Amino acid sequence: MTLATAQTSATPSLIEGVVNADLAATILRVAMGVLFIAHAALKLFVFTPAGTAGYFASLGLPGPLAYLVIAAELLGGIALILGVYSRWASLALLPVLLGSIYVPHGAAGFFFSNEGGGWEFPAFWAVTLVVQALLGDGAFALKRARD
Repeated sequence: MTLATAQTSATPSLIEGVVNADLAATILRVAMGVLFIAHAALKLFVFTPAGTAGYFASLGLPGPLAYLVIAAELLGGIALILGVYSRWASLALLPVLLGSIYVPHGAAGFFFSNEGGGWEFPAFWAVTLVVQALLGDGAFALKRARD
C-alpha cells in the first residue's frame, strides 16, 4: 500500500477501486517491462547473442557480460510486466542503464540525437526505474508487495 492508497480521496479514480497512483505505477511498470523485453529481443534476434558479446568486447567490456545483460533485460522485463518483485527488478536493472550511460553513450554527449546516441534516454530510463522502485508494484501485480 502506498501513501496514496492509505488516504481517502475525494478525487474519483480512473478505475473503480484502484487509486490513480497505483494505476500510474502499473502503467509505468508494464511500459518499462515491454521496453526491456524489446531490447532483449533486439539483442537476441537481430544482433544475436554472439554479435552482442562481440560489441561489448569492442567497447572494452567482457564479452560474456552481454549474456548477463540480455538475461537481465528479459527476466527483468517479464518481472515488471507481471508485477513480481517490481521494486527489486527495477533496482536490479538500474546497473544496466547506468552502464549504458557510462560506456557506449557517455562519450556521445547528452542528447540522444547525437551521433552514437547520447546518454539522455538511458538517464531518463534510469530515473524511471528509481521512480518505479519508490512507487512499488501498483495495481494488478501478481505478487503485490506489502508497502
